[in-house]
Amino acid sequence: MIRFENVGLRYGGGPEVLKDLDFQIKPQSFQFLTGPSGAGKTSLIRLLFMSLKPSRGLIKVFGKDAALIESEELPEIRRRIGVVFQDFRLLDHLTTYENIALPLRVQGQSEDAYRTDVMELLTWVGLGKRIHALPPVLSGGEKQRAAIARALIVKPEVLLADEPTGNVDPPLARRLLRLFVELNKLGTSVVIATHDLQLMDQFDARRLVLEDGRLTVYD
Repeated sequence: MIRFENVGLRYGGGPEVLKDLDFQIKPQSFQFLTGPSGAGKTSLIRLLFMSLKPSRGLIKVFGKDAALIESEELPEIRRRIGVVFQDFRLLDHLTTYENIALPLRVQGQSEDAYRTDVMELLTWVGLGKRIHALPPVLSGGEKQRAAIARALIVKPEVLLADEPTGNVDPPLARRLLRLFVELNKLGTSVVIATHDLQLMDQFDARRLVLEDGRLTVYD
């Protein structure tokens, strides 16, 4: 689904922060992306989402060379990739329900077409009683689950999650990870960036380990 070949990334004229990346995200796969703080996990997530261009190398997304994708094609391809950002990026003036439904509204779908799906997803992530709440009154864990639900509502083929358990307690972190595991069983490829080794040890999954800008894959 996504392939990196000899990919490098530098910011401006500085040194490379990611070097010689060669790996694939396969259909229906589940993997953790890990490494020490500052290793480049967020930069790699941005490359996967095509919000950042590599300094060199080839990235292929759904069979297309990312460098050759026309700007008008990009939104359609990105809709096949769900992203959970570290800072949530919820809109404070919208309710939980409205935040989760937003990607479908942007696509031009009517509320009659998506209401049932949004409500079912809210229940699945444990926010069924918070549909009318605005983000400022949600806890960190509730915001995290809302951000996850918003990423899932478009039924992505690939889900990228940047430190999705970083703002929650251990029991909720395990619950969130189980949501990702269930999603993977339904056919979505999942990439979770995390530094929580204890949490990763509870799940048998492939690991992509970043250190000093280089990636080692442990299947």
